[in-house]
Amino acid sequence: MAESLKPVALLLLILNLCMYAILAIIGGWAVNISIDRGFILGPGMRLPAHFHPIFFPIGNWATGFFVVFSLLAGVVGIASGLVGFSHIRHWNYYSLQPAATTGLLAWALTVLAMGLACQEISLDRRNAKLNDL
Repeated sequence: MAESLKPVALLLLILNLCMYAILAIIGGWAVNISIDRGFILGPGMRLPAHFHPIFFPIGNWATGFFVVFSLLAGVVGIASGLVGFSHIRHWNYYSLQPAATTGLLAWALTVLAMGLACQEISLDRRNAKLNDL
């Protein structure tokens, strides 16, 4: 019976891997925007009065944490997808443990990023391109 579930698990794993890859790409884009448009300090210049270490010129004060945890969730999700492929290939008890552990860790980071997204929505409207993230 367990062998008949392999194609279903593979399909769900591919969908999950695609979702996390898209999440990592959009999170990387947002970090790149932050680096390009962030504070530029030269010699003789001082930090602004309300400097935030995770500053994002798009969104609001929760955007920095949201993007960082989304990017982290995307990378861990991709890693869990790769471990999941190994589990589907071997399909035994010993390959299930690392796949389940990385999957739970990716899920926990995704839930944390979702909570930060809810905080960002409750603070103020956000950039239209961040809606995809």
